[in-house]
Amino acid sequence: MKSAGLLHQRIQRLMGNRFELSVVSPDADWANACIDAAIAEISRIERLLTTFDEGSQTNQINAGAGIRAVPVDPEVFALIQRSLRLSALTQGAFDITYGSIDKRLWNFDTTMTALPDPKTARQMVRLINYRNVVLDEKNTTVFLKERGMRIGFGGIGKGYAAEQAKRLLQSLGVGSGIVNAAGDLTTWGLQPNGEPWTIGIADPDAARNATAGRAFSYLSISNMAIATSGTYEKYAMIGNRRYSHTIDPKTGYPVSGIKSVTIIAPNAELADALATPVMVMGVRVGLDLINQMQHLACILIDDHDHVYTSTNIRLVKSATL
Repeated sequence: MKSAGLLHQRIQRLMGNRFELSVVSPDADWANACIDAAIAEISRIERLLTTFDEGSQTNQINAGAGIRAVPVDPEVFALIQRSLRLSALTQGAFDITYGSIDKRLWNFDTTMTALPDPKTARQMVRLINYRNVVLDEKNTTVFLKERGMRIGFGGIGKGYAAEQAKRLLQSLGVGSGIVNAAGDLTTWGLQPNGEPWTIGIADPDAARNATAGRAFSYLSISNMAIATSGTYEKYAMIGNRRYSHTIDPKTGYPVSGIKSVTIIAPNAELADALATPVMVMGVRVGLDLINQMQHLACILIDDHDHVYTSTNIRLVKSATL
């Protein structure tokens, strides 16, 4: 394994998001070759999971909805299996069949000036039901029971890709680094100075104004992952009210009450997948879920700027919101 040295970083747009890969090594050429390999791995995963390529396995599954079972790679099958387990754990607050919502219902851009009709919203969420995803383990096939159903990996794909890139880098001998997938990040080893990685938790109010990037708290971590979901990321302003891009799969309407959810977990896939459902579940139910799970922690900020933490977390430094 290469010894510690300098920090080598690369920023690249992958999976429609900003990825930042950081590797600690005394050898710049070797570090950059490792980063190249990690980028190739993320690109490979993107080709499997994307909905922007008609030939992707995700789109093949969606095209067969209500018609036929679709054979997929064991990797994709296993990711869907884990996704369905998370759906059961969160009572449907996490659901990869969210893709069934027509993008015209909530497009979250400047052209959106009115709320969708409640009846239309209810009609769209009718197809969201993880129980209607049928897996055949023997033949590694996936079948969506209802015509019009669609799956998507927007709630877990970035975290999965970050974790797979980390595993590849570790297999190449990278002893320390970070893979940051647009805020869903995974860490291992130590900084070049021998200290754990210091990760800032974004201030959700600062993130949408001139002080974007300011942190309200910091965590010192190693061999852990963090994912943050917040209303400041993408939203629509309608009638002087902010509507988050996070949709409750039961109602088809945006969630409210929480500005930001940060999950700390052993791996980025799990952290990514839990951030959104905790926001959907709300402060009390969300915290209760995390407190029942081993090796997990979370930080919540509600709409009134109250900060809540799970029972097993200690904030290293906190600033006033």
